[in-house]
Amino acid sequence: MLVRFGFVAMSVLQEKASPSKAVTFKNYQQLARQNPGAALDKVKRVARENLFNTLRLLRHCQVNGVKLYRFSSKIIPLATHPELTDWDYLTELSPQLQQIGEFVKQHEMRVTFHPDHFTLINTPREDVFQASVNDLMHHCRLLEVMRLNDQAKLITHIGGGYGNKKSALDKFIENWARIPQNIARRIALENDDKTFTARDTLCLCQKLQLPMVLDIHHFSCNHETDSRLEDIYPGFVDTWQETGLPPKIHASSPKSEADSRGHHDYVEPGSVYNFIKLARELPIDLDVMVEAKQKDQAMFKLVQDLSQLPGIVPVSAASVRI
Repeated sequence: MLVRFGFVAMSVLQEKASPSKAVTFKNYQQLARQNPGAALDKVKRVARENLFNTLRLLRHCQVNGVKLYRFSSKIIPLATHPELTDWDYLTELSPQLQQIGEFVKQHEMRVTFHPDHFTLINTPREDVFQASVNDLMHHCRLLEVMRLNDQAKLITHIGGGYGNKKSALDKFIENWARIPQNIARRIALENDDKTFTARDTLCLCQKLQLPMVLDIHHFSCNHETDSRLEDIYPGFVDTWQETGLPPKIHASSPKSEADSRGHHDYVEPGSVYNFIKLARELPIDLDVMVEAKQKDQAMFKLVQDLSQLPGIVPVSAASVRI
């Protein structure tokens, strides 16, 4: 059983390689009052720099055997802001986006986006739903311009509970029927740390035939008293059967006792080790996205720590076999 590890967006090991440099709308407005052309030029310059650094980070991944990477959702500043709708960023930036996509395909990497928390498919508000679809479409079109197939996923949570989880789940199903198909083919749902448990998420994924990302830290924060990972795991694996991809989990550790839902700088290997031992009961490979403040450094350390434990054989700096 091969277990591969990846990291989220940023590197602490590569200097001056942020793919998430921002231009706030306030800053854009201030520049636009003086020189509208200069304001848009700044946005374009930062976007090109973010894409350049994204490719740098993918090369960093390739050199170190990292096959999983999450793109930054801030890769194109102000891309969905209503004041910049006249900027055809997809056409203008397509050469760089296609270069990124070619690198991903050449090195057989698994890449994702994780749209921000304000993207809510199950919202009862029509304006929020339309903004959420707009944001999902933005991420989807980036992947399309990269010429990446539907294995490049958009990972999102179910959304808000709005005081009634059953009604909120029903609203997700109602709104799901309105999601454009090119977006729907890329969606994977993740359990959250406060409202929708792994069991909730699995049931919804099974109903809508969607793959599920299992966050084991979120599971520890938020699960039914009678729920065990052993019970969730087989169904979670089954949701990936038609995708051609290994099942994927998210791994992190609590920031502190006082902040159990926050993410620590590093990942304590015990919880991941226990899950890997559980996973080996089914003969299938597994992908692990490390969500830690120390990014790639935390991922490499986790692999090193796991490699010291019984039954774990290191394969590369970013993968092990059990």
